[in-house]
Order: sequence, then C-alpha cells, then structure tokens
Amino acid sequence: MDKACKDCHRIVEEGKSVCKCGSNSLSKDWNGYVIILDVEGSEIAKKLELNKEGRYALKVR
Repeated sequence: MDKACKDCHRIVEEGKSVCKCGSNSLSKDWNGYVIILDVEGSEIAKKLELNKEGRYALKVR
C-alpha cells in the first residue's frame, strides 16, 4: 500500500521511506486522490496550493 507524506500530501511509492520534499513523515492512513498534470493551468492545484506535478492525497492522518 502506498503512503502519503504528512507534510506535502504527495503519494510516496511503496518501498520508499522519504518523500520527494525530503520529509520522512509518512502515513498509510490517507483518503482521496488527485493527480496534477499541469500545475499552471489547474484550478485544483491552485486551491490545494500545490506547485509541482504529481499524485497527492486529499486528507492525510
């Protein structure tokens, strides 16, 4: 099962222990899923204050 970063909400691939943002605060307890392909043109990315493409969890506990 994939984990989500508690700091930036990015989905981290199984087997990895550090997020791309550098945090090692990961959780298996997350809900919702969004994929951002175009940060510049995405209203969702702006609303979620995301500045990089990727897969993100909407809620991380």
